[in-house]
Amino acid sequence: MKVLIICTGNTCRSQMAEGFLKSFDAQLEVYSAGTKAEKQVNLYAVKAMSELGIDISQQHPKHVDEFLGVDFDYVITVCDGAKEICPVFTGKVKQRMHIGFDDPADAKGSEEEIMPIYRRVRDEIKERFHTFYMNDIQ
Repeated sequence: MKVLIICTGNTCRSQMAEGFLKSFDAQLEVYSAGTKAEKQVNLYAVKAMSELGIDISQQHPKHVDEFLGVDFDYVITVCDGAKEICPVFTGKVKQRMHIGFDDPADAKGSEEEIMPIYRRVRDEIKERFHTFYMNDIQ
């Protein structure tokens, strides 16, 4: 089973979703990518995930073009921007889905003000992707 999760920058939401799916089932082949991939994974996302014992610090943003010719069981967008400009995959894609989340990177302020927003979005991603895993993959 191969899953690709797409967001715009591939620094936060898609990286967290990748981390959760891998934690649910080590047998899954899970990748994330961005339509405008940034340089590194968001440090607040890394911190929020580490609070749950999931290490995404070694993951890195990738551009969606790297995966255009690859076959996937699921291609899932997690932000509206990626949904709107998601490229057409030349590989076989069995199912396309959109599971949208707020962008915690939009949060402003001190770490004490920002981290609750990351935790909320992280928990929403965990819940929605766990439901997806239980209903669609298992």
